[in-house]
Amino acid sequence: MADDLKRALAATDEAAAAAAGRAARLFAGRAEREGLIDVAYATVDSPLGPLLALGTERGLLMLSYTDESVDAKLERVAARISPRILEAPGRLDAARRELDEYFSGERRRFGIPIDWSLISGYARAVLEATRAIPYGGAMSYGEVSAAAGNPRGARATGNALGSNPIPIVIPCHRVLRSGGAIGGYTGGLDRKRFLLALEAGGAGSAGGAGVR
Repeated sequence: MADDLKRALAATDEAAAAAAGRAARLFAGRAEREGLIDVAYATVDSPLGPLLALGTERGLLMLSYTDESVDAKLERVAARISPRILEAPGRLDAARRELDEYFSGERRRFGIPIDWSLISGYARAVLEATRAIPYGGAMSYGEVSAAAGNPRGARATGNALGSNPIPIVIPCHRVLRSGGAIGGYTGGLDRKRFLLALEAGGAGSAGGAGVR
């Protein structure tokens, strides 16, 4: 009898979860049709752990490691961009697909548009220079500073890279200290080493027709 009750309760829980998921999808679809979503978000699986992706009609707004509370990140975006935020994975399908291709070694260059609303001033100049670093390549903090128009601004450049809201797609992992030392990284040095190793392998072997 106890086993039967446990099975019945488990089945009830699964049915309730499925119903909640269907309701959430229906609500998200209706909100999107009626233009009620300003910022969509979704969780993206990756070899580096789950990533939180947020996007607007302009493009990818944020791509974040989830070491910090997801709710805290959403609250910050709500305060700066819009409180009309909703989980709507379909709006981020292109970003999710390109990230999957990147991690599988099939993509060298991201083609998804970027929404720069969270980035301004010198930080934007730094991150635009960083975005131009090719797959498998690297620049020093000083070189990025010079490309951003401030040759002596290495410290400000480091701060801009440390607050990059779209890592991986804006590849701040490709910025190293002078002499080749790895430097810092918002997601931790293990993740930076992983990304550099991924691209080092792909740069030597990704010449096939399927690589973008």
